[in-house]
Amino acid sequence: MDLQLSANALQVLEKRYLQKDSSGKVVETPQEMFRRVAATIADVDRAFGFDKAQIRKTADEFYRMMVRREFMPNSPTLMNAGRTMGQLSACFVLPIEDTMESIFDTLKITAVIHKTGGGTGFSFSRIREKNSIVQATGGVASGPVSFLKVFDSATQAVKQGGARRGANMAILRIDHPDILEFVSCKQNDREISNFNISVAITEKFWQALKTREDYELVSPLGGVVGKLNSGCVFDLIVKSAHHNGEPGLIFIDRMNEYNPTPALGDYEATNPCGEQVLLPYESCNLGSINLLMMVKKGGHHYEFDWDKLQVTVRQAVHFLDNVIDANKHPVKAIEEKTKQTRKIGLGVMGWASVLARLGMAYNSDEGIEFAGRVMSFILTESKIKSLELGRQKGVFPAFDQSIYANGQEKLRFRNATLTTLAPTGTISIIAGPCSSGIEPMFAICYYRNVMDQTKLVEVDPVFEMVARERGFYSVDLMNRIAAEGSIQGIAEIPEDIKRVFVTAHDIAPNWHVRMQAMFQKFTDNAVSKTINFPHSATEQDVRDAYMQAYELGCKGITVYRDGSRQDQVLNVTKKETSVASVESLPAAGDQPVEPRPRPNMMTGTTSKISTGCGSLYVTINNDENGKPFEI
Repeated sequence: MDLQLSANALQVLEKRYLQKDSSGKVVETPQEMFRRVAATIADVDRAFGFDKAQIRKTADEFYRMMVRREFMPNSPTLMNAGRTMGQLSACFVLPIEDTMESIFDTLKITAVIHKTGGGTGFSFSRIREKNSIVQATGGVASGPVSFLKVFDSATQAVKQGGARRGANMAILRIDHPDILEFVSCKQNDREISNFNISVAITEKFWQALKTREDYELVSPLGGVVGKLNSGCVFDLIVKSAHHNGEPGLIFIDRMNEYNPTPALGDYEATNPCGEQVLLPYESCNLGSINLLMMVKKGGHHYEFDWDKLQVTVRQAVHFLDNVIDANKHPVKAIEEKTKQTRKIGLGVMGWASVLARLGMAYNSDEGIEFAGRVMSFILTESKIKSLELGRQKGVFPAFDQSIYANGQEKLRFRNATLTTLAPTGTISIIAGPCSSGIEPMFAICYYRNVMDQTKLVEVDPVFEMVARERGFYSVDLMNRIAAEGSIQGIAEIPEDIKRVFVTAHDIAPNWHVRMQAMFQKFTDNAVSKTINFPHSATEQDVRDAYMQAYELGCKGITVYRDGSRQDQVLNVTKKETSVASVESLPAAGDQPVEPRPRPNMMTGTTSKISTGCGSLYVTINNDENGKPFEI
């Protein structure tokens, strides 16, 4: 088949996904990678009595889905299926109990998971508070934040497949005595850089917040150990999130309200981006449908292809269910817990691209309503396929302990959960160019920092196509868009195009939250979505978004104010960057900078500065004009 991959997709595949020999040379083509993955996942059916012809047919269906860029599994599946390593899941939640043995046993498992490309989530809420007495030694405890830093340091030492650092989520309950230290632990975004952090908000706290009453702090060792004012704590969370996007909020009681197997335990944590809530030792493999490939030309307009989406959803559920059995799980406990519930996470990408192609604005009632139609369709078709697999292969082993076994008509699903909305970072580059997850377009032209600061330039392909179709495309116009970062102020672009091609910062935060809430309504697990704010946003804007997310039924929320961190994944291209030819753009969009010749002799001063780590000596040398030259 004619596999059409963008230059960015090829770069990502070669760097992280395709097999290499011992010298680091790529020895696999993208087609061979997709064949490897499809054959490995389809072969699982052999154990359930499927014959060779059926397995070959299924492998061909899986292969076509991927090469046509209609569906992509999560990165570990693409990297590892059919290879010796064989760990295929993206998401893990690991338990941390209040003992040194538990903490460092979990740390060891974390390193193994990161090595194979997975991400991990933890609740640190069971670790006793700082300065509490350790009976066994007579000493005092260092608290959960200190161990969070240990996990962060370990993550920094382990690269995933030699390409990137592992991703983590740290969660602490709002009623933990060390909550204030936790909320503030990432004020410097250079610290704890391998973790996202979120506060687990309880319903009890939220009710207290309505009148800004005090609420109780509960020690992991047992008993109430103090009180804090709910309003003051929430103010600190808002202030910190406004500062650099941390922490996010997890509505933990709401997540447990939708726990399909409450008899097995309560949810305490999620994966790194917050979309996959899991019980301890559970893992989940994710996959996403490229909705842009579900759009077809109907005469002089474009329309959504529901029939194609139905086929794709059912094949994708089959694929993801098979991944569970093809998987070589990192440790036995993870294999046992994962197979007990057989959770999968089917989601989407290209959502903003689809809306633009169909002429709907992201920030419109029409766009919100269409989101509900699409995601409810995906959830329904996923359930139909899971019921079919349940009849063919059997229900998940914990079925009798699940909510599905309690009704008059038992819904005998193969999988305890089916849908999850992930951020689809690199897989949307491979499947694209298309927008990531359910996020709006970040910009019409931008550069993306991935894989240890590799910069990939991206221009929205749907906009370019529309601009050519409508006759207003020109190189000069593309350069102006790159310089402005938005099309809203450019007069020669038609108003109906401006209405549809809105970018993340053209959209008011309340529309971001409404879109997330609509997708959450039809998602078993949770939704990864960033509520974007312009740099000028206030703390009250952040507070309002948090309140709205709770009121509309979201399971969590992450906010980000543009430019509030030193390193940012998506960036509008700099004004000096030309977009006359996307392929010819320099990687960083900048001209090389030559070093100034250093004189043989310079004069300067050395100052002694006292710091918390000892004395710091700072020497500044000046050039012949008396201006600083080096430090």
